[in-house]
Amino acid sequence: MSLSLKELSKIEPRYTEGHRLCAGCAEPIIARQVLMATDKPVIVSNATGCFEVSSTIYPFTSWTVPWIHSAFENAAPTIAGVESAYIALKRKGKITEDIRFLSFGGDGATYDIGFQALSGAIERGHHFLYVCLNNEAYMNTGIQRSGATERGANTTTCPTGTCTPGKKEFSKDLTKIIIAHDLPYAAQASPHNYRDLMEKARKGFDANGPAFLNVIAPCPRGWRHDSSKTIDMAKLAVETCVWPLYEFDNGVYSMTGESKRIAEGSKEKRPVSEWLKAQGRFSQLMKPQWASVAEEIQQNVDKRWNALLKLCKN
Repeated sequence: MSLSLKELSKIEPRYTEGHRLCAGCAEPIIARQVLMATDKPVIVSNATGCFEVSSTIYPFTSWTVPWIHSAFENAAPTIAGVESAYIALKRKGKITEDIRFLSFGGDGATYDIGFQALSGAIERGHHFLYVCLNNEAYMNTGIQRSGATERGANTTTCPTGTCTPGKKEFSKDLTKIIIAHDLPYAAQASPHNYRDLMEKARKGFDANGPAFLNVIAPCPRGWRHDSSKTIDMAKLAVETCVWPLYEFDNGVYSMTGESKRIAEGSKEKRPVSEWLKAQGRFSQLMKPQWASVAEEIQQNVDKRWNALLKLCKN
């Protein structure tokens, strides 16, 4: 987006103050950036999770746009149904507005519980933007591991102990799985780079079909970092290539933001150890007993990064 921060500050908010999310939560930051990326009317569906329950505590709401609470598993088909009704009403001349359709879900609702329904909505070609608020665990229900949780993370369902460092599996590469649907647009983004995130959201809103945006959303409570460090954590995820910024636009892969500069060699790729040391959930990996796990995480990040580099060069 070409708008300055001063210009963006004058935009009427579609998600306002008064929510009950934790101090330092990345989710409201991401939501505001996404919602400012279009000047068209927007209708939102929201899967159960931190973002849903904290923004609509009856009788209050932080939403100034039409908003629908859905179950964990069906945020995508909910907004797809609204989009289908809109098409029918527009065809009959009962609606003339050019409306955009948006769905928010956490990583639990996206990577795991709602994946089948999301896949189906994308396969059917509904015109909507799905945004995954990826804080890498089921934070709303007690910091349980999800398919997005990184190997070695300490969660309540894969706790660190004498025989295990934490989660045993690497995180699922969901963005890559979504891209396999050959949809018009998909991307990864981070709230620290608001211009990159908003430009990707704009492309998603205007895509001729389904679009998907996977956004890293640091969680001070679950990641065990200071609430003032949320944006720093998001930036560090990108600079270590744990969370590359890239897009898939009508069949073409492209690096963006800092990731593009790292790929071009004009910016240094920081070691993953910096990312791990900054979070309490990985503190056990700094001990000699689990040093090999930290090394495996670095190797996996390098493998995925090198594979993405090849895709972006084709």
